[in-house]
Amino acid sequence: MSDPFLEHRNLLFTVAYEMLSSAADAEDVVQETWLRWSEVDRSTVRDPRAYLVRIVTRQALNRIRTLQRRRETYVGPWLPEPLLTSPDVAEDVELADSVSTAMLMVLETLNPTERAVFILREVFGFEYAEIAAAVDKSPAAVRQVASRAGRAVRSRRPEPVPTAETEEVLRRFLEATSGGDLQPLMELMAPDVVMFSDGGGLRQAALRPIHGVSKVLRWMAAVFGRYPGQMTYDIASVNGHPALRIFGDGVLDVVATLRIEGGLITALYLVRNPEKLARADGGAAPLTR
Repeated sequence: MSDPFLEHRNLLFTVAYEMLSSAADAEDVVQETWLRWSEVDRSTVRDPRAYLVRIVTRQALNRIRTLQRRRETYVGPWLPEPLLTSPDVAEDVELADSVSTAMLMVLETLNPTERAVFILREVFGFEYAEIAAAVDKSPAAVRQVASRAGRAVRSRRPEPVPTAETEEVLRRFLEATSGGDLQPLMELMAPDVVMFSDGGGLRQAALRPIHGVSKVLRWMAAVFGRYPGQMTYDIASVNGHPALRIFGDGVLDVVATLRIEGGLITALYLVRNPEKLARADGGAAPLTR
C-alpha cells in the first residue's frame, strides 16, 4: 500500500511554493511535513490528502514569518523563484495562472492567512471546513477571508494570455534585441511599463522598480549591451508560461517573464540572483493540483 505522503508529495510542494514563492523554502516545508506525518497515528486520519495539506499549510504560515524578516534586508526588489515546468502544467490553465510570476506578485500583496485561504479555495478547491482546520479559524471566518482575498486578487490579477501570444511577443522581443534597433522594442512595451530586476546583491540589478519604456530600455542597454561574454538565448516554459532565458558563456544569467495586457508588455520581471536560478536550469519542478 502506497504512503499517502509520497502519493501527494507534488501537491504539497505546489501548495508550499504558492504560499512562499521559493522552491528551497517549499522543499524545507515539505520535509517538515513528512517529519510530522511520520509521527501521526494513520488509523485516526480519515482524509490523508486534506490532513497533509493542513500540515503543509501550517508549516508554510510559520515559515512566512522568517521570510518576511529576511526580505526586510534583501537588496533590491524581491521576485519569486522561477521554476522550469513541464508541458502538462501549461495545459492546466488554472494551475499555470496561479503560479505565474505576475500572479505570485499579486499574492504577495495579501497577508499570510488571506494568501493561504485564497490558494486552498480558488486553486485547489478545498472546502471551507477543511481550510478552517488548516488556518485555525472557523468556517464562517474563512468565508469572510476568502471573499476579501478574492476581491483583492480580482482587482489586480492579470488576464490570462494564450501561450502562443506570449511566445510571439518573446520572439519579437528577441528579434528586436538582437537587431539593435530600439524602435521595435518600444512598440512592444506599454508606455508605462515597469521593470523589476532581482539580483539579490549578487548580480547587477536596479535597486528599485524602473518605470517607463525609455528608462527600461536605457537600463537594459547599459547592463546587457556591454556584457563581457558570449550571450545566448532560449524560450522555455517557466512557471507554466513561456519565458526568456539568457545565458552568459553557457551559464544561466537571467530569467525574464512578462506581464502582457492588450498585446503590450506592461511588466518585465528579471531574476538574476544566482541563488534563485537553479530550478530554471534543470529538471521540471513537480507542480500539480
